[in-house]
Amino acid sequence: MNTPQNETAILLIAHGSRRQQANEDLFKLAEMVRKARPDSVIESSFLELTEPTIPQGAEKCVASGAKRVLMFPYFLSAGTHVVDDLEEFRQGFAEKWPEVEFKVCPHLGLHPLMVEIVFDRLAAAE
Repeated sequence: MNTPQNETAILLIAHGSRRQQANEDLFKLAEMVRKARPDSVIESSFLELTEPTIPQGAEKCVASGAKRVLMFPYFLSAGTHVVDDLEEFRQGFAEKWPEVEFKVCPHLGLHPLMVEIVFDRLAAAE
């Protein structure tokens, strides 16, 4: 399905933490993505421990008029949350909103740019 960018929402998904400073990183990332994709709806959500939850984020995406929601897991590894939990959410959303396409994107993982990030962080420590 080729959906125009302004009908596509990006739902950023992080684990969630009891530490609010950790959660703020996702909101800051959302602002950065919004600046880069001003025609797209960008929402933040958390798997557990804080809000907005993944269902709350999906609801906002649908309410914005999105015809497609890209669920982006802000996770480094393909653990149970990424492999199983997000797929369960996706299936539930597809049943609740059959007119909207929900897709789980690949997690951050071992993307080739990760090496550059590692070197940048190493340099910052020196």
